[in-house]
Amino acid sequence: MAHEVEQILYVGETPWHGLGTRFITPPTLDEAIVAAGLDWKVTTEPVFSAGQEKLPALLTRRSSDGSILGVVGPTYEPLQNLKAFDFFKPFIESGEAAIETAGSLRMGKRVFVLAKLNLDPMDIVKGDSVEKYVLLSNSHDGTLAVRVGFTPVRVVCANTMAMALGDSASKLIRVRHTKNVADNLELIRETMNLANQQFEATAEQFRMLAAKNINQADLEKYIKLVFNSNKKIIEAEGDTSSLNNKRIINAIQPLFEKGLGNDLPGVKGTLWGAYNAANEYLQYYRGDDAQVRLDQMWFGQSAALNKRALEVAVMMAAA
Repeated sequence: MAHEVEQILYVGETPWHGLGTRFITPPTLDEAIVAAGLDWKVTTEPVFSAGQEKLPALLTRRSSDGSILGVVGPTYEPLQNLKAFDFFKPFIESGEAAIETAGSLRMGKRVFVLAKLNLDPMDIVKGDSVEKYVLLSNSHDGTLAVRVGFTPVRVVCANTMAMALGDSASKLIRVRHTKNVADNLELIRETMNLANQQFEATAEQFRMLAAKNINQADLEKYIKLVFNSNKKIIEAEGDTSSLNNKRIINAIQPLFEKGLGNDLPGVKGTLWGAYNAANEYLQYYRGDDAQVRLDQMWFGQSAALNKRALEVAVMMAAA
């Protein structure tokens, strides 16, 4: 899957995937949608058989170049890119959030917007903090539903973490942009407070991991529990022997010892370090292409593995 990334913008330091056009300061929504290459609409049209019989399906097409995005069900209603950006508008205009990155993958079939929330970072141990973000992702080919979720990002390595808790509160992020500014600001404050509560609960899980020291045997057990959970994932890693060849273990072991931020006091030798090593492996080393890693980390198997890596770590810490 080469050339996954069609166009992308990012703000500040070069992100872990190393892709995109840089903004020194956060763009406006109008600037962002153009810089991310998302200033186009999705149209739908009926699908006919070879005998010109109308089929129970719709074709989605990109307005800018007429390219086909996918075939979807007859009741499919596209979420236009502009609407996806409008979702963030009340938060951007109130100063409660700022666009961090946005773009399209697979020739416009998948789009995403990541915004940094104006909330205090979470300190897991001294010198190791986690910032608070919200990610909106969508597909225009019918393969994925619209998703909005809170997303922690570890500052020391800019890695996208999983949430220890479910993202049910994320639906509360939807705030209508109305002329009644006072009411809207009250809704925004309420939403931000709820988001902060969920992030802080997740931070407590992270701190629990940092309080649990592990040895080499524990690390190997952890990796096997994470990566042996799904046969398809194991096959995708090129390892069909239940990790007997230790290829993944050998890749994660040095990251556990000297990965980004893993040599910090309070992180080194802990389950927090193990989770971060698995997370770093997924974002930087799983697969040979940064574009594929980005797609996989936000939409595919790596996203599922990232979530499982945190669930397994929490389970082991509680045992």
